Amino acid sequence: MTDALQVRPIGDADVAGVVDLLEQAHRHQLEQRDGEMWATVNAVPVTEERVRHRAEHGLVLVGTVLGVPVGVVVARHEVVSDKRLALIEELYTEPEARGVGVGRRLIQAVELWARATGCIGIESMALPGDRDTKNFFEAAGLIARAIVVHRSFEPTR
Repeated sequence: MTDALQVRPIGDADVAGVVDLLEQAHRHQLEQRDGEMWATVNAVPVTEERVRHRAEHGLVLVGTVLGVPVGVVVARHEVVSDKRLALIEELYTEPEARGVGVGRRLIQAVELWARATGCIGIESMALPGDRDTKNFFEAAGLIARAIVVHRSFEPTR
């Protein structure tokens, strides 16, 4: 089936579908342990304008199976200690399309972009307890380099 897989930059006709995929990704994150805190700290509204902006000033790729968009990756550069890092902000594959290589191809494309643009590495995030995401990243060669700890407080008046 790998011949049926493609990864490519998004075009204007893809934007609405990419927004839908990213909304699915956010719903998936919210279902995970600490998903609400992730949304409070990290989630930004998914809009066509944001997708277009990131495509112009970063990287937005769509993964397709037989021409149908089923996965997306959104990445940007981040400067850390005067060095450039590729930060994967969003990576999502529809559940029905998992296990056939779409996510792997998306990560490989980010790595090619990162190397071509002088990055020292790539980085992303997995929520605690999201073993599938953690295992996927580890299989792609990404390893944990930090653990963020947090304690929520009850609202005060």
